[in-house]
Amino acid sequence: MPREFQFQVSPEVAANESLLAQHVAKLFQVSPKEIQKVVVLKRSIDARQKAIKINIKANVFLVGEEYVASKVELPDYPNVANKQEIIVVGAGPAGLFAALQLIELGLKPIVIERGKDVRGRRRDLKAINRDGIVNADSNYCFGEGGAGTYSDGKLYTRSKKRGDVDRILELFVGFGATPEIMVEAHPHIGTNKLPQIIQDIREQIIASGGQVLFETCVTDFVIKNNEMQGVVLQNGDVISANKVILATGHSARDIFELLHKKGVPIEAKPFALGVRAEHPQELIDQIQYSCDFRGDYLPPAPYSIVKQVNGRGMYSFCMCPGGVIAPCATAPGEVVTNGWSPSKRDQATANSGIVVELKMEDFKPFEKFGPLAGMEFQKAIEQKAWHLAGETQKVPAQRMVDFTQNKISATIPKTSYVPGTTSIELGQVFPGFLTQIMREGFVQFGKSMRGYMTNDAILHAPESRTSSPVRIPRDPFSLEHVQIKGLYPCGEGAGYAGGIISAAIDGEKCALKVAESLR
Repeated sequence: MPREFQFQVSPEVAANESLLAQHVAKLFQVSPKEIQKVVVLKRSIDARQKAIKINIKANVFLVGEEYVASKVELPDYPNVANKQEIIVVGAGPAGLFAALQLIELGLKPIVIERGKDVRGRRRDLKAINRDGIVNADSNYCFGEGGAGTYSDGKLYTRSKKRGDVDRILELFVGFGATPEIMVEAHPHIGTNKLPQIIQDIREQIIASGGQVLFETCVTDFVIKNNEMQGVVLQNGDVISANKVILATGHSARDIFELLHKKGVPIEAKPFALGVRAEHPQELIDQIQYSCDFRGDYLPPAPYSIVKQVNGRGMYSFCMCPGGVIAPCATAPGEVVTNGWSPSKRDQATANSGIVVELKMEDFKPFEKFGPLAGMEFQKAIEQKAWHLAGETQKVPAQRMVDFTQNKISATIPKTSYVPGTTSIELGQVFPGFLTQIMREGFVQFGKSMRGYMTNDAILHAPESRTSSPVRIPRDPFSLEHVQIKGLYPCGEGAGYAGGIISAAIDGEKCALKVAESLR
């Protein structure tokens, strides 16, 4: 029987299988020759002391003990071409994993995606980066794989349902992700590798008899007697089905407006909003690892920080070590920032959203919009930022110390944000209360992370798509909409997830509830 051990080693030992076996042999008080295999189950970095350690949980097999390398295999997906059809609106992680789960359950998913496939999106991403042209249906938020495909691919979640998380990670591995994501404390696939994995998921859906419709917008819902009957597409076609999983993502404003117009109950939801801060990665490494040079065996350092400022949480969000800042507008006349990292996290800069939690009372100036008040608040800031920065995809920017001192930066160095920046006093972008919280918050950040508060850090505004500004209410047991039978609000857009893993889990949960309702 293998023995499970938890121990700490240096980064160099953790990176070398032979050295790791030698370390384990000392723990066992045996010769290294008696160690057949060390199977690392979990790995994390402990940087609390100057001598950085790697925490490892591993199964240790001695010579003579049976060891068979584990292999992740995909489920045996049946052919569902002639089975009952279920509409899935949106091909982000919630929609794609809902579709896979439906196939496992013997149901046929029809996935409707307004954007293009992963390859087709690239041309539109180039257009927004290089030419400032926003395609409202194909961008960093809309298209196959959703916002995660071309904006990082972080796979960690605060969800406590570890079994659900492991299942999603195993499916990613089955579709081509490195098995390392099953081991790392903060797994990450990388924007350069996710597209192929997403494409393989789509090909599995089609091979199993499901359908995936790209560049296809849902413009109406067919509802009779408070029951779903199907959806209407932009060309007037109707796809009939009495079960619809609505997994559109947090930026599908037209869907929120459509539901509100049709009298389908939705609710305004608080979210968080702020800026995206970019530092030299070398500086973050020095702060986090307490060293001049991180060496060859440590990854680019991330950071996570939370403060309470004037009764509000201000915190880092979607931190991207060795990454870049991307333009994530979904309509002309607005600017939005987000961040991503390639799999190697080898860019020279680190960036993170630094955001402040909003409250319902903040949306009072937009109360005439009812449940869309938060969305209109969000939109107003994005449009103001677009106007102030010159009405292109350039964004307002300011050096961090200058921002805290209410001083326009004389110069802004070139940052990773390709469309460019315009030097603006960022207090012009945000409401006064939000500006004041961020100014005080950055000073507090600098006290906790010495070196963080520097004019070498550039703030880009706004970071505004942290989560959906709307919640689509659903029954906590059936997961159906509280009023419309057969409508399953799902994932980030409906207000029930935050990130790839939690969205995928929610997609699977909704698919299971759909199947239960049909028994």
